[in-house]
Amino acid sequence: MPLHLIKLCVGCDTVEDLIDWRAPARARREPWKLRTRQTPRRAAELVAGGSLYRVYKGFILSRQVILGVETVGEGPSARCEVTLAEDLTLIAPTPRRAFQGWRYLAHADTPPDLGPAGSAGPMPPDLARRLREIGAW
Repeated sequence: MPLHLIKLCVGCDTVEDLIDWRAPARARREPWKLRTRQTPRRAAELVAGGSLYRVYKGFILSRQVILGVETVGEGPSARCEVTLAEDLTLIAPTPRRAFQGWRYLAHADTPPDLGPAGSAGPMPPDLARRLREIGAW
Protein backbone atom coordinates (compact mmCIF):
# COMPACT_ATOMS: atom_id res chain seq x y z
CA MET A 1 0.00 0.00 0.00
CA PRO A 2 1.37 3.43 -0.87
CA LEU A 3 1.75 6.13 1.75
CA HIS A 4 0.52 9.67 1.13
CA LEU A 5 1.11 13.18 2.48
CA ILE A 6 -1.52 15.73 3.37
CA LYS A 7 -0.81 19.46 3.53
CA LEU A 8 -2.79 22.69 3.82
CA CYS A 9 -2.92 24.75 0.63
CA VAL A 10 -2.31 28.19 2.12
CA GLY A 11 -3.08 31.17 -0.11
CA CYS A 12 -5.38 29.28 -2.48
CA ASP A 13 -9.09 28.97 -1.80
CA THR A 14 -9.82 26.65 -4.74
CA VAL A 15 -8.09 24.16 -7.00
CA GLU A 16 -8.42 26.69 -9.82
CA ASP A 17 -6.48 29.25 -7.73
CA LEU A 18 -3.63 26.74 -7.37
CA ILE A 19 -3.62 26.02 -11.12
CA ASP A 20 -3.53 29.78 -11.88
CA TRP A 21 -0.70 30.28 -9.35
CA ARG A 22 1.30 27.49 -11.02
CA ALA A 23 0.78 28.72 -14.62
CA PRO A 24 3.89 30.99 -14.92
CA ALA A 25 6.28 28.29 -13.65
CA ARG A 26 4.61 25.70 -15.86
CA ALA A 27 5.12 27.98 -18.90
CA ARG A 28 8.85 28.11 -18.03
CA ARG A 29 8.80 24.27 -17.84
CA GLU A 30 9.94 24.27 -14.21
CA PRO A 31 9.16 21.08 -12.29
CA TRP A 32 6.45 21.38 -9.64
CA LYS A 33 8.26 21.29 -6.30
CA LEU A 34 6.83 21.56 -2.84
CA ARG A 35 9.42 22.90 -0.43
CA THR A 36 9.16 22.09 3.25
CA ARG A 37 11.45 22.18 6.25
CA GLN A 38 11.37 18.52 7.31
CA THR A 39 12.21 15.56 5.08
CA PRO A 40 9.79 12.66 5.56
CA ARG A 41 11.53 9.62 7.05
CA ARG A 42 9.27 7.36 5.01
CA ALA A 43 10.16 8.98 1.67
CA ALA A 44 10.64 5.65 -0.13
CA GLU A 45 7.01 4.73 0.63
CA LEU A 46 5.81 8.10 -0.67
CA VAL A 47 7.60 7.74 -4.00
CA ALA A 48 6.23 4.21 -4.46
CA GLY A 49 2.77 5.36 -5.59
CA GLY A 50 1.99 8.05 -3.01
CA SER A 51 0.24 11.36 -3.57
CA LEU A 52 0.11 14.78 -1.95
CA TYR A 53 -3.43 15.56 -0.79
CA ARG A 54 -4.21 19.28 -0.41
CA VAL A 55 -6.62 20.88 2.06
CA TYR A 56 -8.35 24.08 0.90
CA LYS A 57 -10.34 26.03 3.50
CA GLY A 58 -11.08 22.96 5.60
CA PHE A 59 -11.69 20.42 2.81
CA ILE A 60 -9.44 17.96 0.98
CA LEU A 61 -10.14 18.79 -2.68
CA SER A 62 -7.19 17.62 -4.79
CA ARG A 63 -4.18 15.37 -4.98
CA GLN A 64 -0.98 15.11 -7.02
CA VAL A 65 1.28 12.10 -7.53
CA ILE A 66 4.63 12.34 -5.71
CA LEU A 67 7.52 11.74 -8.13
CA GLY A 68 10.49 12.32 -5.82
CA VAL A 69 11.59 13.39 -2.35
CA GLU A 70 15.05 14.81 -1.70
CA THR A 71 16.90 16.79 0.95
CA VAL A 72 18.63 19.92 -0.33
CA GLY A 73 21.43 21.58 1.63
CA GLU A 74 23.10 20.53 4.85
CA GLY A 75 22.87 21.28 8.55
CA PRO A 76 20.48 23.99 9.74
CA SER A 77 19.81 25.16 6.18
CA ALA A 78 18.72 21.71 4.94
CA ARG A 79 15.28 21.63 3.34
CA CYS A 80 13.12 19.04 1.61
CA GLU A 81 11.88 19.27 -1.98
CA VAL A 82 8.98 17.06 -3.00
CA THR A 83 8.66 16.81 -6.79
CA LEU A 84 5.05 16.53 -7.92
CA ALA A 85 3.31 15.52 -11.14
CA GLU A 86 1.77 18.39 -13.11
CA ASP A 87 -1.71 16.88 -13.20
CA LEU A 88 -4.09 17.48 -10.31
CA THR A 89 -6.87 15.02 -9.53
CA LEU A 90 -10.05 16.29 -7.92
CA ILE A 91 -11.12 14.50 -4.75
CA ALA A 92 -14.55 14.05 -3.18
CA PRO A 93 -14.63 17.02 -0.76
CA THR A 94 -13.68 15.67 2.65
CA PRO A 95 -13.57 17.82 5.79
CA ARG A 96 -10.19 18.16 7.49
CA ARG A 97 -9.20 20.33 10.44
CA ALA A 98 -6.26 22.71 10.18
CA PHE A 99 -2.78 21.52 11.19
CA GLN A 100 0.79 22.73 10.76
CA GLY A 101 3.27 21.34 8.27
CA TRP A 102 2.39 18.05 6.62
CA ARG A 103 1.12 14.72 7.89
CA TYR A 104 1.24 11.16 6.61
CA LEU A 105 -2.05 9.85 5.25
CA ALA A 106 -2.65 6.10 5.11
CA HIS A 107 -4.06 4.73 1.88
CA ALA A 108 -7.12 3.41 3.73
CA ASP A 109 -7.96 6.98 4.84
CA THR A 110 -7.86 8.61 1.39
CA PRO A 111 -11.05 10.06 -0.08
CA PRO A 112 -12.21 8.84 -3.52
CA ASP A 113 -11.13 10.54 -6.74
CA LEU A 114 -13.62 12.53 -8.81
CA GLY A 115 -11.48 13.02 -11.94
CA PRO A 116 -8.79 15.23 -13.43
CA ALA A 117 -8.84 18.93 -12.52
CA GLY A 118 -10.10 21.13 -15.33
CA SER A 119 -12.30 18.38 -16.78
CA ALA A 120 -16.04 18.61 -16.99
CA GLY A 121 -16.82 16.05 -14.31
CA PRO A 122 -20.23 14.89 -13.15
CA MET A 123 -20.45 17.68 -10.52
CA PRO A 124 -18.59 21.00 -10.10
CA PRO A 125 -16.17 20.82 -7.13
CA ASP A 126 -17.69 23.92 -5.48
CA LEU A 127 -21.15 22.36 -5.52
CA ALA A 128 -19.77 19.07 -4.20
CA ARG A 129 -18.06 20.93 -1.35
CA ARG A 130 -21.27 22.80 -0.43
CA LEU A 131 -23.26 19.58 -0.45
CA ARG A 132 -20.65 17.97 1.81
CA GLU A 133 -20.77 20.97 4.18
CA ILE A 134 -24.50 20.59 4.74
CA GLY A 135 -24.27 16.81 5.02
CA ALA A 136 -26.22 16.09 1.84
CA TRP A 137 -23.38 14.11 0.22
